[in-house]
Amino acid sequence: MSAAAQTDSWLRLCSGPSNAALNMAVDAALLETAPALGKPVLRFYSWTERAASFGYFQKYAEVRQMTQLRPLVRRPTGGGIVPHDADWTYSVTVPPGHAWYALKATDSYRRVHEWLRAAFLKLGAQSGLASDCRKAQPGQCFIGHEKFDVLWHGQKIAGAAQRRTRAGLLIQGSVQPPPVKIQRADWERAMCEAAAGDYGVAWMDLEAGSALNRRAIELAETVYSQASHNERR
Repeated sequence: MSAAAQTDSWLRLCSGPSNAALNMAVDAALLETAPALGKPVLRFYSWTERAASFGYFQKYAEVRQMTQLRPLVRRPTGGGIVPHDADWTYSVTVPPGHAWYALKATDSYRRVHEWLRAAFLKLGAQSGLASDCRKAQPGQCFIGHEKFDVLWHGQKIAGAAQRRTRAGLLIQGSVQPPPVKIQRADWERAMCEAAAGDYGVAWMDLEAGSALNRRAIELAETVYSQASHNERR
């Protein structure tokens, strides 16, 4: 990461715990509204239930056999199965016209994980980025690793999935906390501090307005909670 030449204004949304369908729906709604918001959004969120999310292009029948976690929810992004039990989840939504939107997929993937690594370093936790791809089991996000995943002593602790549309770029990430005493609140603060120091990000809190909330609830009820979506492949 390198110091930014000028201030870059970002929004921060701490939306707290929700069920699987609503968690995916909020990220999808943020992607839809990215052009209107006009600034990147970093969202922190958690889960009211043990669940697993899986990539948009995965086959439901295969996913169902590979994890015992329920419910299963199909993400708006790609990637493999992610267990949501004790993980820390976040998303980054970037509008068209922002520098992150212009990055190639491998570059945006690397950049978000460089950001995570810098945040862990602020908390005294040394981590690294994978230099290659090492798949041990197809479709399982945290079995093996992809290039640029965050590793802790060779074990993957953070991965992400992306989707790029005309409306913007959505990155959904999951962190399996390293086996050191780090509190989630401290990690969230370190993420914001790392971005401010290395990218020149100036943070503003985003209050989820009624329009965004209504759209997220609508998507949760009509898409992400429905078998027609989750079992479509």
